[in-house]
Amino acid sequence: MTEEWNMIFSYTRKQAIEDGVLIDVTDQAKQMGFKVNTVVTDHLFGDYLTPPAGLEGEGQSLEGRLHDLLFKTLIAAKTFGGGSRIEFDVLFLMSPGKWATVKILAVMGPGDRGEPVLTIMLPEDD
Repeated sequence: MTEEWNMIFSYTRKQAIEDGVLIDVTDQAKQMGFKVNTVVTDHLFGDYLTPPAGLEGEGQSLEGRLHDLLFKTLIAAKTFGGGSRIEFDVLFLMSPGKWATVKILAVMGPGDRGEPVLTIMLPEDD
C-alpha cells in the first residue's frame, strides 16, 4: 500500500489509565509473579472488585478480591496457556450468602510502545 492515512483519533493505554478507564494493578500483580504491566477495566473494578455494601463483616476487601482475581488469572494462564486470550470464571460474593459466577477475559497484547501488557476485563469490555 502506498496510500497515506491520516490519524483521526488515538487513545493510548496511558491515557486510559490516567482517565480511570483502566485501573493499574501492576504492583499487586508483580507481588504474585506477573512479569508485565497489568490493568483491570473500571467496569470489573467497580462492579466486582470493590466489595458491595453490607459485606464488611463477611471478610471482603478490595485487596482480597483483587488477590483472588489475580490468582485465578495465573491458574487460568497456566492451565489454558499458549494463546493471547483466556476466559475463565471467578466467584464473587455479592451479598451475604449470594455468590455470582463472573466470566473473566484476560488478554495479553501490545502496550503503547509495543511491550507486552495484560488487561483483565469482563467480556463486554473487550
